[in-house]
Amino acid sequence: MARLLWVVQKPVYFLGRQWNGVDIASVFTLTAIHLLALLAPFYFTWSAFWLAVVLYYVTGVGITLSFHRNLAHKSFKIPKWLEYFFAYCAVHSLQGSPLEWVSSHRSHHQFTDTPSDPHTPLKGFWFSHIGWIFDFRKRFGSYDGRLYNVGDLKKRSYYKFLHYTYPYHCIACGVVLYRIGGMPYLVWALAVRTIFFLHVTFSINSICHIWGNQVWDTCDLSKNNWLFGLLAHGEGWHNNHHAFEYSARQGFEWWQIDITWYLIRFLEIVGLATDVKLPTELQKNRKALSNKVSSMEQEGRSDTKVK
Repeated sequence: MARLLWVVQKPVYFLGRQWNGVDIASVFTLTAIHLLALLAPFYFTWSAFWLAVVLYYVTGVGITLSFHRNLAHKSFKIPKWLEYFFAYCAVHSLQGSPLEWVSSHRSHHQFTDTPSDPHTPLKGFWFSHIGWIFDFRKRFGSYDGRLYNVGDLKKRSYYKFLHYTYPYHCIACGVVLYRIGGMPYLVWALAVRTIFFLHVTFSINSICHIWGNQVWDTCDLSKNNWLFGLLAHGEGWHNNHHAFEYSARQGFEWWQIDITWYLIRFLEIVGLATDVKLPTELQKNRKALSNKVSSMEQEGRSDTKVK
């Protein structure tokens, strides 16, 4: 623990800012895996490609179902063995430990699109997309101050274990893939798959706060973006999510594809998911931006008549 504190608290200075051990490790790791992904054309095989697709869904839905809707927002409950399974799948997305991921996301909702938001586009597209990953102090302030909002998860030994060991699980996954299928599996099923989903996830923070449409009165920059609704297993319906962050379902319309919700709904049907939270029609009517616009127009007409 003392060693970890030293890594986080002892900064070095270059490129006009402070960098600690976590920042440097993040730059090295993401650079290395991007470089490995560049080898994809030279190691293509169909088996490696389809394995990458399968793991893209397994680890990606792990993030969306476990880290996001289950742990961060408590949108539903599932048995502990299943909860832990999905969380372990999410670990292999290389997006941090459950404690760190949930802490950052809860801070995002607490301070959405303000200077305290861990990845607000107000600090520029690069920062909101990936730059925030390389700036530990802007995300957490200090090591002592980090993870202040995940006390519920810190009480669980399983999540504390994953917090301190998650990089080793990713490394072990790479070793297993290499032993099974050599460089094609390592390049495609690890590097390409991981990089693709990382940038899809990062785009929810950046693109979905810049481009898309708003249908709910959320007082922030969140947007619904159909492309990332598809690529991010339903997370691209981001304005829906910010309007009803507790909701297990994010694609509210029949045409808003939400693969994560389909799985949650299946688990509910077979009796494994309980306490599934959804917004009521009354709550939707209160939040609907179209209703607010209509109300303002009616008030405007009333004012005109009075004059």
